[in-house]
Order: sequence, then C-alpha cells, then structure tokens
Amino acid sequence: MQRRLLLVTTLLIVCLVAALAVPLALAYSSHRTGRLLLARRADATRFAELTDRAIREGDSAALAAEVSRYSGLYGAAVEIRDRDGRLLAGGGVDDTAAAGRALSGRITEGLPLLTPLGPSTVLIAEPAGRDAQVSGVVLLRAPTTAARRAVGTVWAVLAAGSLAALGCSLVAARRLSGWILRPVGELDRTTRAIAEGRLEARIGLMRGPVELRRLEEQFNTMADAISAALERQRAFVADASHELRTPLTVLSLRLENLEPHLTPAGQAEYEETLAELDRLAALLEDLLTLARVEADAGLTGAGPSGALRERLTGWKELYAAKGLSLTVDLSDDDSPLPAAVARIADIALDNAAKFVPSGGQVTVTLAEHVLTVADNGPGLDAAGREAALGRFWRAPDQSNVPGSGLGLAIAAELARTCGATLTLLPNTPHGLIVELHGI
Repeated sequence: MQRRLLLVTTLLIVCLVAALAVPLALAYSSHRTGRLLLARRADATRFAELTDRAIREGDSAALAAEVSRYSGLYGAAVEIRDRDGRLLAGGGVDDTAAAGRALSGRITEGLPLLTPLGPSTVLIAEPAGRDAQVSGVVLLRAPTTAARRAVGTVWAVLAAGSLAALGCSLVAARRLSGWILRPVGELDRTTRAIAEGRLEARIGLMRGPVELRRLEEQFNTMADAISAALERQRAFVADASHELRTPLTVLSLRLENLEPHLTPAGQAEYEETLAELDRLAALLEDLLTLARVEADAGLTGAGPSGALRERLTGWKELYAAKGLSLTVDLSDDDSPLPAAVARIADIALDNAAKFVPSGGQVTVTLAEHVLTVADNGPGLDAAGREAALGRFWRAPDQSNVPGSGLGLAIAAELARTCGATLTLLPNTPHGLIVELHGI
C-alpha cells in the first residue's frame, strides 16, 4: 500500500514540477529570442540607413567597410543588395525568399524559438529606403551561440532545481506516507497475531493521524473485550467440567453399590446406565482437555522423536488385539518434537482403532517434520473431512461408535499451540490420512 501511495504521490509531484519548470523554461527561451531579435534588428536598421545613404550618394565604399568591421566583430554574415538585386556589400547570406519579402516592405517580426539545441543562426531581413520607397535590402545572418548558451544555462538550473525539489518532495512524501500508514501496519500485524491465536497481542505505542490513533484504541478495546469473553467461556467450560466430575464419581459409586440389590430384570438397564455414566465422564474429560488446550495450558516442551516410537509400541499391542496392523516409520528419529505430537498421534490412532474394520492397516510416518497417520478404513467424504475438525461432530453412519466427537477438535487445538497445522486428506483407494505439518 505504501508503494502505491508513493507512486501516486510521485506522479503528482512530477506533474506539478513539470507544470512549473516547463513554462518557465519556455518563457525564458521566448524572452531570450525576443532580446536577440531586438538587438539584431537594431543593427539591421542601422545598416538599412547606411544603405539608403550609400545608394543615394552612389558610394558604397564606406558601407562595405562598416559591414566588414561588423562581421569581424560579431561573426555575423551581412549581405546588402539594391532593389535590382545587385550586391553592394558583404555576402554569404544568399536568401532570395527573405530578400523578396524585405523588398516588398515587410520586416522580420519574429525568430524561431531558441533552445540549447538550435537554431545555430537566425536571419533578419530589413528593407532600406525612405518613406514608401524601397531602395535596397539588408540581410543579416547572426549566430545564436551566446543566446543558446544562456538558454542552456537557465534550463540546466531549472532542471537541477526541479530534481532537487522532486527529491526533497519524495523524501517528505515517503516520511509522510510512513507516518500515515504506520498505524495501519501495526493494526495489520496485531490482527494477524490474533488470528494466529495470540489473543494477548495488542497495538503498542500509537503514532500517526488522530483518526487512526482512535481506531487503534478502539481496536485494543475490542480485542480486550473479545479476549475477556473467550476467557470467561473457557473458564466456564473448565469449571463446569471440573465441578461435574465429583457428582458423577459419587453417582457411579452409588450405582455400583446398588448392584447386589438388583433383580435380574433390571440388570440390563443397570449396565446401560453405567455405560452412559462412563460416556459422560469421558465427555467431561475431553471438555477439560479442550479447555486447557484452548487456554494454552496443554502439553508443552519438546523431546526427541524416539519418545514417540516408544509411545507407539503400546498401540501395536492394542491393534494386534483388534486384528489391525500398525506400521511405524520414523525417519526423523533424532529431531526434537513438541510434546503435543504424541497426544495428537494418540487421538488419530484411537480414531483409526474405532473405525477401521478388522484386518485393516494403519501406517504412522514421520519425515521432513510431517507426521502422517494413514489408514485404509471407510474414510470420510470432502464435507466430512471439513467438518470433522469441529466440536461434537460425528459421522451420520457412525453415531453408535463410542466417543465424544471432540478428539480431532482437541488435536487441531494442540497443533495450533505448537505452531503446526492439522489436515485431513483422503487415502487411496479408500481411507483417511491425518497429516500434521510444521512440527
């Protein structure tokens, strides 16, 4: 955004400087051209008077001497002819068209605009005579070296001044845009940090326009309110789950104490009640785990991937009892891993043990900081894979499978706390792949 703002500002400054410098340069060129015309016309007029006198007296010697001195002094070519076209003095001009205009009584009223590149000479034609009688013509071709040098000097000064003004303006525009956009950059960084889960991030020292400072203050206030609301929600879930554990434990013990007094007809309902209590206790435990993870109070620290291999050894026995095959390939055996990786692997393996039918195969690989748990079970469709990371989600055809529907949600939060990303992918030809990136 700053680059675009600087680009627009630069274009405006360039247009403004050009709008000032170009007319000034052209105005000076026009002024210098006018001065040259006036000076050389005055010389041509003097020669016209001398020409008329020489023609009337019939002696052009003095005129020729004056022309010679003038040409030597100013480096200009002067050519004087009578009305019949005969050369009286000087030479080197030879411009029939200009001579014809002067003989018709017209004088030179303007010259081409002088620039550092040209023209190198200018031609002035002046008629000689008295009243309405034209007796001859004066053609004066004068060099423009001095005038063009003066124009070039002024143009160079204007160009240098324009570049200096442009440079100073760009420095000022850069600082101004930085001052204006600094609060926007801080707001962007803080918003990104909050989106990544760092809810404590706030905008620090506020600088910039008053309106943006007010926006930053309101943003910090909003972030505080949201953080407080989320903290209250997490505290409620954690407190409610914790407080319910004791009554559930007491209720479970009392139900177990009632078992000797049951009749055979009530045994089935008694076992179903205990199963529901166990399910409720597991749900509360998962809620407590999720609340701790969301509060960043979950598993912390790191250890070698060899510890993960030991963790997976226990799963091989469980899988063997269920008729499942578990293959482990940990290439990054010496790489340190976040402690949450083992818990995420447990959740993925527990889900696979529930849903993969007997005879199925599960593979755990760790390579290039990516943990993969792949199975050849029934898998999930695209909508199911997207929804499975949410809370309390259960596949419609697997509602009878034990579980709280919080396992993958906990795994996703654990991945977030260690700066990783959890992704669900389809396996080929069927099944599900759980990938943990960025560990």
